[in-house]
Amino acid sequence: MKGIILAAGAGSRLYPASLPISKILLPVYDKPMIYYPITTLLLAGIKDILIITSPSDIDNFKKVLGDGSNIGVKFSYAVQEVPRGIAESFLIAQDFINNEPVALILGDNIFHGFGFSSMLKEVGTRTTGATIFGYSVQDPERFGVVEFDKNGKAISIEEKPLQPKSNYAVTGLYFYDSNVVEYAKTLTPSARGELEITDLNKIYLKNNNLKVEILGRGFAWLDTGTFESLLQAANFVQSMEINTGMKIASIEEVACRMGYITPAQLKELSKKYKQNGYGKYLEKMANSI
Repeated sequence: MKGIILAAGAGSRLYPASLPISKILLPVYDKPMIYYPITTLLLAGIKDILIITSPSDIDNFKKVLGDGSNIGVKFSYAVQEVPRGIAESFLIAQDFINNEPVALILGDNIFHGFGFSSMLKEVGTRTTGATIFGYSVQDPERFGVVEFDKNGKAISIEEKPLQPKSNYAVTGLYFYDSNVVEYAKTLTPSARGELEITDLNKIYLKNNNLKVEILGRGFAWLDTGTFESLLQAANFVQSMEINTGMKIASIEEVACRMGYITPAQLKELSKKYKQNGYGKYLEKMANSI
């Protein structure tokens, strides 16, 4: 399975902080925001990842992440010239996907919760249909909303409805089979001129080929698109790391735990950050894994 991180967009809600650099490279506590979606894909067993960003930011992403070989994965890069919707990612990535199943995650989405890695591993083995994730929110009218029947089966999806039929928002993490590119080609722009991911999900729903995994009370889903939510995410990560003594979304540690690199390689990587706690943490993990 391939992986895509959509890291384009102006990030204007975070101006002036994101004027000099993509918001996806801003820090969320002690690491760049993009480390969090990368970790989600790694936990799903995905090692081949395409990062789609804007023309002005692509060099910065390459500088931060390189080709991924240092953590045993492969990073590729592509440009979305003008934001035309999430679903356009699959048209941009057509050659990269190459008729394989693919997962897409938005660069500003953070997921954390007990059992999430096991869920991702299972979803990552699915080769037919689509899987999306639902999360109960207080303001569902801001999101794509999924409606369920009395048996818990998804029966409708609406984009930012004025009268939501449930409190379950569709998060920014999607898994699709190899049909996704052909389905994306059939989409037409919405009233706001974008290829909507909701319209893509509706195709799978109509074909009775859409699964919705519910992220329950033990999960946190954070969309870091505003100053308030960015600070909230940083405080959440700081609190969890202090309380547990474990880092959230350390891509080097996760790569080692997934078997993509060895503990010896992890220890070598820790030297890059030897002046701070991040490097000390990686060294500690290298000695314990």
